Amino acid sequence: MVKFKERALTWAPFSRKAMQAIKYSDAFINIYEGAVRSSKTVSSIIAFLEFLEESPHREFLLTGKTQQTAYRNVIGGDYGILSIVGANRGKFKSSGEGGAQIELKFKNPNKRTRRKEPWVTKIVYVVGMNDRQAEEKIRGMTIAGWYADEVTLYPEEAVKQAINRMSLDGARAFWTCNPDSPYHYIKTEYIDKAKEKGYRVFHFTLDDNMALSERYKNNLKLAYKGLWYKRMVLGLWVMADGVIYDSFVHESVDAGGMIVAKPPFEHTTRHWVGVDYGNTNPTVFLMLGEGTDGRLYLLDEYYHQAGGDNDNQSKAPSEYAKDFEKWLGECADKIPSFNLQGIFIDPSAKGFILELYRILPKQFKRKIRTANNDVKLGIEKVAGVIGNDLFRVGANHKNVLRELSSYVWDPKAQKRGEDKPIKENDHAMDALRYMIMGTYKIWENKIRDLSHRVA
Repeated sequence: MVKFKERALTWAPFSRKAMQAIKYSDAFINIYEGAVRSSKTVSSIIAFLEFLEESPHREFLLTGKTQQTAYRNVIGGDYGILSIVGANRGKFKSSGEGGAQIELKFKNPNKRTRRKEPWVTKIVYVVGMNDRQAEEKIRGMTIAGWYADEVTLYPEEAVKQAINRMSLDGARAFWTCNPDSPYHYIKTEYIDKAKEKGYRVFHFTLDDNMALSERYKNNLKLAYKGLWYKRMVLGLWVMADGVIYDSFVHESVDAGGMIVAKPPFEHTTRHWVGVDYGNTNPTVFLMLGEGTDGRLYLLDEYYHQAGGDNDNQSKAPSEYAKDFEKWLGECADKIPSFNLQGIFIDPSAKGFILELYRILPKQFKRKIRTANNDVKLGIEKVAGVIGNDLFRVGANHKNVLRELSSYVWDPKAQKRGEDKPIKENDHAMDALRYMIMGTYKIWENKIRDLSHRVA
């Protein structure tokens, strides 16, 4: 099957689905969709390489959300393109100006010219497709094939432009994706219409990757909760609707819930702050700590909104910075072994951050971090922490508790095929997301430990 590889790799057995996907990827568009880690990528890479070897053409396209993710997911790694073809047959070249390409050497498939030219070089241009300007990067290309990693993350205009570029005879596209909204354009325009348009769709489950251990499968099942479990583990194209953190149990711990009567200040070992800043919207500071039981506890909250029931006055960045300094000092006084590890702040709050650098003591300035604001990924990570019973909230934290019960998916965005929360009751949720995204390796390891106990 992988006859073009120059060095031996250790392959686990391929499932029947993987073998079928490799053998029958002969349509204009071939889509590999389903659960994470289900062998979609490696199967599609092999099919793509076999197509490159057999194609009489020499220029192709490979895309990812970014060039970096394309390299990580498809090109590099133990079972990426470069490993499969071997070091002497494949080279990755970056121009340093945002351009990159792979040069692959194959045996000449043309018997008439093989004696004069025993090897042919195929060029695969590598392009990131993470914004609406992505289609400009490929405009004017003429290609014979296209490999798209995580195609559901691309703007629709970029996908249509890439299809237009495949104008050479016998061109084929190879797309991988995890399930998304059932209204996503990849689902409605390509997967649902595959039969009438002559496309191939291969649906993968975890059982289609025969290299996965049961322990690893348990780890995945714990890592994804709610919506993401249905999509990433079960491989279902389902709606994001209702309350986002529906696994949070609004009962006391004694009643099997996640609310504690009093935060255990004296039983926390490491501490972090999440900050969501607003001018006309609320500004929120959250103090969170890791308990000796391994859970994440909300220890204190600051919540200020101009106007509202209390007719609060609006504040300048300098005033919020002073509030933060005072609040942080009060938290340090309440927590016996205060051990601040990081302050994760809304990346748009540049004026507020500058004020903090001006007034905070040096030991706290060093802890300031600009937060990762990937909303969809952040919600997924927070849901994993809550869904694995690793989160606790004090009964007196009314604003956080209110938002946990009213932070919901936007049904209008779903109709457009997008997963977005309604921009209401989200300020404490944003602060929590910033903090968990900044420390997720900690909680990921705890979730992995839970999976080992299950196994």
